[in-house]
Amino acid sequence: MSKTATLEIDGKKYEFPLIKGTENEVAIDIKTLRGVTGGVTTIDPGFKNTGSCESAITFLNGEEGILRYRGYSIEELAEKADFLEVAFLLIFGELPNKEELEKFQKDIKEQSVVDDDIKKILDAFPKSAHPMGVLSSLTSALTAFNPASVNVDSEEEMYKSVVRILGKFPVLVAWTMRKKQGLPLDYGDNSLGYVENILKMMFKKPNEEYVQNPILVNALDKLLILHADHEQNCSTSTVRIVGSAHTGLFASISSGISALWGPLHGGANQAVLEMLSGIEEDGGDTKKYMAKAKDKNDPFRLMGFGHRVYKNFDPRAKIIKVAADEVLGDLGVEDPILDIAKGLEKEALEDKYFVDRKLYPNVDFYSGIIYRGMGIPTDMFTVMFALGRLPGWIAQWREMRLRKEPIGRPRQIYIGETHRAFKNIKNR
Repeated sequence: MSKTATLEIDGKKYEFPLIKGTENEVAIDIKTLRGVTGGVTTIDPGFKNTGSCESAITFLNGEEGILRYRGYSIEELAEKADFLEVAFLLIFGELPNKEELEKFQKDIKEQSVVDDDIKKILDAFPKSAHPMGVLSSLTSALTAFNPASVNVDSEEEMYKSVVRILGKFPVLVAWTMRKKQGLPLDYGDNSLGYVENILKMMFKKPNEEYVQNPILVNALDKLLILHADHEQNCSTSTVRIVGSAHTGLFASISSGISALWGPLHGGANQAVLEMLSGIEEDGGDTKKYMAKAKDKNDPFRLMGFGHRVYKNFDPRAKIIKVAADEVLGDLGVEDPILDIAKGLEKEALEDKYFVDRKLYPNVDFYSGIIYRGMGIPTDMFTVMFALGRLPGWIAQWREMRLRKEPIGRPRQIYIGETHRAFKNIKNR
């Protein structure tokens, strides 16, 4: 294969180097394009064909349904690792040994207390506030209580920042939910594992003992692992571009939370349940809605099926489908909305229209079902997504800063008015 690509503009030819990744991905390096051509740029709405960085964190092949973190398949990690092992792997590049993992767990626990004044900020929100808006604000507010900037060239300072946000973020997640439900705020229990503590902080009632359910712990652990990173998606790219201005870790992650909030991104699992609720209110006829989904003239959109990147079955969906079946089976949940979900899943997997177009249930479809079965409110689903994505955001922010990437500043093609003279107000 040639090591360069040739671009011809107005009879002039320009050569640009080709970059090849370790998984044989090929990209044209056009960083000198504007300079050598005298001002020509590219335009690529949605960045569907444009790489913003080189990264060693996550490999994704949507055509073949492959997802790997630092070279490890998502299937093997979900089966054999726990969430904090995966977090360490994403952030620091290798799976931790026993001593490293124990220290990581201990250091995170020591940083899990959130300044009590954060409660005052939380109190200012009405119960009607969306949890993602609350979480983004509280995460940004952490900066005020930890104002020192991080020296990214110091491994010790970088490590402290990592364990600090990993320790405090689950508390903010739990507080966000408990505020909505009018429950007292809880700092958790450091005798518990990371995921067990999250569940206890979220669900413990003040008048009864909380009993852990190992099936729920396992399901949540897997969900967090599956959501931990996903290459240069909208929220991750937001974290990197905000961080490229040398913005701190907490504020950069807060921006990622805001990006994740959208229904086309992290809010998709909430949109799935809202769709299912709408179908239930209309009588629960899944065949009717599958027909609507196939009708090009019908505005109805089937949420939780297909994926922007995966052109095959979402590998994360294969894993979490098993956990969804286990959770619903163990809890014995009787819920008409979940029955509708199972009906849609069955029909989509058997319907030629969906099979031919590879419109399979994706991870958002199954995660929404699990969260519903666990008793997590619908508007908290995206918050749970953020909890899982936290290590990926940290890893991407850290990589971007250590690589000393330049500040993000996309170009544009201007399509507005050309130069015109100012008119006095009486002549307008």
